[in-house]
Amino acid sequence: MAQDLDADYAQAGFGNRLGWGKRPALLIIDFVNAYLDPACPLYAGVEKVRGQAATLLLAARAARIPVLHTNVAYTPGGVDGGVFFRKVKALSCFERGLHPHWASFAEGLEPIAGEPVITKQYASAFFGTSLASTLASSGIDTLLIAGLSTSGCVRASALDACQHGFVPLVVREAVGDRDARVQEANLFDLHAKYADVIGLEEAVAHLGALQA
Repeated sequence: MAQDLDADYAQAGFGNRLGWGKRPALLIIDFVNAYLDPACPLYAGVEKVRGQAATLLLAARAARIPVLHTNVAYTPGGVDGGVFFRKVKALSCFERGLHPHWASFAEGLEPIAGEPVITKQYASAFFGTSLASTLASSGIDTLLIAGLSTSGCVRASALDACQHGFVPLVVREAVGDRDARVQEANLFDLHAKYADVIGLEEAVAHLGALQA
């Protein structure tokens, strides 16, 4: 079935490889403790993904490419989250001051000096933020994407990266979701239409070549 689906999409002209540009950056989306703590409604069982995202982050830092992080924060009551906040009740975990541990970056994925943190209220890292301007002013043409969740903020950010003219490279092992079926369906669709879904091995190798 998967082969038939791949063949059908390829025959129709989907899934063309975009490839790497000349100036990549790494965007790590919302990798916070909320998705790693079983006591949190947002828990997604992505402990393995955290380690793989940390590997990618270390490779990006070694290659000295720009690294950016996102998180989510709302005023108490979530009025700045609008319809999205109303739709997903679990987002109340990110009301400022309510659950500081859940809102904190996961171990091994904490930003360091010089790595901007883009705070957002909606799914896309581009919506209502300075991300596009920050990337453009640095001459970035390619955006490596890691983080959570694949069907939500990763997907929305990859789509907006494409629409803003940045090549989105979603690193398969470094993104995660709460269900494997949802994960695979979204990676398939992203690769078919909006992004290149690449392996961690390819990403680390390319970054190693840049470092050399």
